[in-house]
Amino acid sequence: MNKEEIQNFIAKRVAKEIKDGDVVNLGIGMPTLVCNYIPQDINVMLQSENGFIGLTEAKDEDKIYEHGKNIVNAGCKPAGIKANGAFFDSAMSFTIIRGGHVDATVLGALQVDEKGNIANWIIPGKMVPGMGGAMDLVMGAKKVIVAMEHSAKGKPKILKKCTLPLTAANQVDLIITEMGVIEVTKAGLVLKEIAEGYKVEDIKAATEAELIIDKDLKIMDIS
Repeated sequence: MNKEEIQNFIAKRVAKEIKDGDVVNLGIGMPTLVCNYIPQDINVMLQSENGFIGLTEAKDEDKIYEHGKNIVNAGCKPAGIKANGAFFDSAMSFTIIRGGHVDATVLGALQVDEKGNIANWIIPGKMVPGMGGAMDLVMGAKKVIVAMEHSAKGKPKILKKCTLPLTAANQVDLIITEMGVIEVTKAGLVLKEIAEGYKVEDIKAATEAELIIDKDLKIMDIS
C-alpha cells in the first residue's frame, strides 16, 4: 500500500470503534479521514476543537450549510457541519473536552509506549506550533485511540519507553496501525487483530515493545 492507501485503511478500521450516540474528536491529519467511513445509520457528533460540533466531510453536500465552504476543521482543512450542529468559542470547546463530555478522541502519534504514554506534539529539529489541544484531549476523553503508521522510516513507533517529550502519560487505550490493532492493558500491549498479509513475526519485528498475542487473534476487518 502507498501512504494514502495506508491512511485510509487505518481510518476505516478506526471508524468501527465509533458507537451510536458518541461524541468524538478527530485530531489533525489522518484522523480527520475517519469521518468519511462512519456508517450512515450511526448517529455520531464529531467535535472540532476550533469551535463546533457536528463536523462532516466537506463533500457531504446534503449536510453542509449554504456557507459551508467557509468552514474548516482544527487542521484548517475544508469541512462541513450537520444541520443540527453548533458553533461556539474556544472556551466552550475546551469545557466540553476538559469536562469529560468527549466519548473518544482519535489522534496521531510520533511515539507510543507499552505503558500507554504518548508523544505527539514535537518533532526534533523542526519548528512546531505547539501541542494544540492534544494534552487536553488525551486527559479529558473517555477513550483515546491512536491512529498512526506502525513505523517511521523503518524505525518502530511503538516503544518500550517514549524518548520524545510526552503529551500525556498512561492515557492511550487503543493503537491502530496498518499492521494491526493493539490494546493497552495493565499487563502490557495486547495484539488483538492483525492485518491480512502480515504474520505475527512481522509485527513483532516492527515493534520495539513486547507484545502479548491475544489467544483469539483476529484478522482486521475494514469492510
